[in-house]
Amino acid sequence: MDKQSERDETPSKPLTTVERPTPREVVVTRLVNGPPHLVFKAWTTADLFRTWWVPKSYGLTLLSCEMDVRVGEQYRLVFLHGDTPMAFFGTYTDVTPHSRLVWTNEEGDLGETVTTVTFEEQHGRTLVVVRDLYPSEEAVDTGASAAMPETFDQLDELLARLVVETETARILTSED
Repeated sequence: MDKQSERDETPSKPLTTVERPTPREVVVTRLVNGPPHLVFKAWTTADLFRTWWVPKSYGLTLLSCEMDVRVGEQYRLVFLHGDTPMAFFGTYTDVTPHSRLVWTNEEGDLGETVTTVTFEEQHGRTLVVVRDLYPSEEAVDTGASAAMPETFDQLDELLARLVVETETARILTSED
C-alpha cells in the first residue's frame, strides 16, 4: 500500500522504514548496530527498555516500566504527558529468545492491537521488524509509528554502550 522512509540513510543515521501493507497494519523496519541477543535484551529488560523507548523529543516522562516477559505475563508502562498519566499495557503471547516477541496492546477503546517484533542477525547487526496489527483502520491513527526513527536512534545509542560493556567483560574474563 504505502511505504515511506522516515530518515535518509547515512553512516550515522541508518534507514528506518515505515510501511502500511494493509489498511490495518503498520510495519517499521530498522537495521540496528548490535547482535540479536543484545537487541532482545534491550527489548525485554525493564531497566534497559526505559532508557531508549520514549522519544526524547516528545517531552514524555516514563513514570514506571513493569515487564514480565514470559508467555501469558504482562507489561505496563505509565507515562506522564503534561499533568496526565497515561498507561499502556498488555500480555505477551510469544517470547522466543533472541528472535521474536509478540504482545497485545489492551489499553485502547478501539480494540486490541497485536505487536510482533522479530530480530534477525545480519553480519553482527540485527534487522528489527515491528509489525502492528490494529483492530480497525480507524485504530491505526492512534499508533506511534512516527516516533520509531527517534526511538531506534536511542536504541542504537544504548546498543553501542552494551556492545562495549560486553566486549570489555569478555576480555576481562579471558584474562583471568
